[in-house]
Amino acid sequence: MIASIAGTVTVRRPDHVVVECGGVGYRLAVSAETLRSVPAAGKQIRLQTHLVLRDDGMHLYGFASEEERDLFLMLVGVQSVGPKVALAVLSGGTTRELLNAIAAGDSARFQAVPGIGKRTAERVIVELREKVAGAAVDEIVITRSDDPRTLARQALVGLGFGPEEADGLLDDASGETPEELIAEALKAAR
Repeated sequence: MIASIAGTVTVRRPDHVVVECGGVGYRLAVSAETLRSVPAAGKQIRLQTHLVLRDDGMHLYGFASEEERDLFLMLVGVQSVGPKVALAVLSGGTTRELLNAIAAGDSARFQAVPGIGKRTAERVIVELREKVAGAAVDEIVITRSDDPRTLARQALVGLGFGPEEADGLLDDASGETPEELIAEALKAAR
């Protein structure tokens, strides 16, 4: 199996990258989170990979970290979750945020992903919660879904801001309610 690829980025698209290694260009499907760490064409990169062999061909998936690849493998192990849906889930936040959502039982976060309905979201939570609980407990910080900053962050991401950008906007925002925080963040974004 191909465990990782290091080489020169030749193509950088919203859903994939091409990395040239030893004269061969490898097309890797990537999540939005991984794409953030991919440099411009012509720069060097190393990505963790997972190869899926199917009747319709070989599909190579790329990840910025081993943790993201491990979460991908856990997700595709869940019934009704294929590689494309797993990448869509990974595009919804950092690996830590997604692990927190699983540990907290936040099925609404997974229902927001295209291709995942209520049953599949609940199945992801049920099947992966124990596996996630095996991770170091002090690394998992469960966020309360009624926390104003968390709600404001989710709203900003829903408006099209990246997770890191939303965090940056909320760092300087003041307010007691999600609405006040969002208003402050949007003023800062102008």
